Amino acid sequence: MSVAFGVALGFKDGVDKASEFFAGYLLEQSLSVDNLFVFVLIFKYFKVPLMYQNRVLSYGIAGAIFFRLSLILLGTATLQRFEVVNLLLAAILLYSAFKLFAEEEEDSDLSDNFIVKTCQKFIPVTSNYDGNRFLTIQDGAWKATPLLLTIAVIELSDIAFAVDSIPAVFGVTRDPFIVSTSNLFAILGLRSLYSLISESMAELDYLQPAIAVVLSFIGFKMILDFFGYHVSTEVSLGFVATSLSAGVLLSLLKKTE
Repeated sequence: MSVAFGVALGFKDGVDKASEFFAGYLLEQSLSVDNLFVFVLIFKYFKVPLMYQNRVLSYGIAGAIFFRLSLILLGTATLQRFEVVNLLLAAILLYSAFKLFAEEEEDSDLSDNFIVKTCQKFIPVTSNYDGNRFLTIQDGAWKATPLLLTIAVIELSDIAFAVDSIPAVFGVTRDPFIVSTSNLFAILGLRSLYSLISESMAELDYLQPAIAVVLSFIGFKMILDFFGYHVSTEVSLGFVATSLSAGVLLSLLKKTE
């Protein structure tokens, strides 16, 4: 569906717009994969039964759509008024890339995670699941089940990921329609990717460094654009596609060795 939409956009508005869409889509899809890695860790930490994971994932996807569209509207209005915001967005991307490079391994223990601790502090939670219910009565009082706590942590994580992903796509295009559609198609692909990612996340060792390289490139591209040195969309698309493909291929080669 994403490819068909991009091709149709190319016939309607030209190759440049199609290139912007595909560059934005690939970028957002790679960041969405990183999103799923965290979802898998959250499910494991809260021991969410497999039968309920799709339901929680649906809420996570809905939250991702809401928060990203909200930031897209805010970002579009801000960039139209203040060009210097480009530098702020570039700084966010470069910092995100640095964090990805600096992380040696994804920590599977979320007990000290700020988002998890904050939710546990403000939401009274039972120790056991009660079917697929979000709320249950225990000792005569209404309490949240771990399923509701899981959703709360995922939704707050969605906000954090939106802060990373939206500046990245604005580094590729300023067209609000392309920014929105590339994000929507990337997010809608999360459900189909989840079953694959949940099984193979440990095998994609070089995907995270590849994403960091892409974020660094987009960050520097935004800085160059601000000072009048434009990097074409075709170059951006080629760099994003090559970097992500290299990350996946190197991971697969390492697995075969």
